[in-house]
Amino acid sequence: MSISSGQKKPDSGVLRDLHRLGRKDGVIIVDHGSRRQASNLMLNEFVAMFQKKTGYAIVEPAHMELAEPSIKDAFDLCISMGVTRMIVSPFFLFPGRHWHKDIPSLTAEAASHHPGVSYIVTAPLGLHELLVDVVNDRIMHCLSHVAGDADECEVCAETGRCRVYRSDE
Repeated sequence: MSISSGQKKPDSGVLRDLHRLGRKDGVIIVDHGSRRQASNLMLNEFVAMFQKKTGYAIVEPAHMELAEPSIKDAFDLCISMGVTRMIVSPFFLFPGRHWHKDIPSLTAEAASHHPGVSYIVTAPLGLHELLVDVVNDRIMHCLSHVAGDADECEVCAETGRCRVYRSDE
């Protein structure tokens, strides 16, 4: 089932009001983690965009494995900034093993060191119609690049991966 893009979302003012009422939320956006540093740094860029657009005061990146910061490191950092409720958002497309088991387990372990702090592990991105626009935008950009009409995107920059391949190569 897809979530309608018309679904009502809290605006930044609502989030600020919740903070004034004593609830201080922290958001941890968790990806898998990579041995490729450039991939890990993209999560930091996404976190900055997310924070700017949503108005959450405290948003931290975390990698489930292979890179730092870990979920525990990000959790501890948020707590040191006064967070009383942690929102852990998996930056994954679908609900696989990492969402069902690994991230909840790592989050529970991190939370066990902070009595009284509540947390939630949200759903992964899943079937959301806005993802259709994201995928189509990426396709159109890559096609424009291989046609010579656009620069490489930040994902493909300096990888040599954004090109047309032939089956006889």
